[in-house]
Amino acid sequence: MKKLLVLLTLGIALYACSQSGKQGSENNSRASIEQQPSDYDPNRGLGKFDNVEVGDKLDVAMAKDGKVIADLKCASCHKYTDERLVGPGWSGVTAKHQPAWIMNFITNPDPMIDKDPELQAQLEICLVRMPNQNLSDEDARKILEFMRENDGVK
Repeated sequence: MKKLLVLLTLGIALYACSQSGKQGSENNSRASIEQQPSDYDPNRGLGKFDNVEVGDKLDVAMAKDGKVIADLKCASCHKYTDERLVGPGWSGVTAKHQPAWIMNFITNPDPMIDKDPELQAQLEICLVRMPNQNLSDEDARKILEFMRENDGVK
């Protein structure tokens, strides 16, 4: 009975996240930006990273390592396309967010979800908080480089 309940709950969560919700989410994102708390920096998020330098060219070795980590820690909830799974797809993330924001979110998701209106809107759609994967700064940086590769950086 417990297995059935778990499967049903997971099915509902996946169904909710698979629905487009894109029409309303774009409008919600614009409205929520205006309501950001004054102590929250939407360019860097919350965490220890103020500025993350990334080169114009991709660090191929770092991206390769990042894919291995992402496949292990992230792919059960995220697709590398724009398609939702449990969480949103990764396509276009590095164009939308600054590297410091991405690094802070990867390493410090709970405080950012609590403060970032866009993340709160995403949570309303997907109904599941991103768990803290307890990644090292180095592993988070490798995932960022893989995200850049995924977005077409060469």
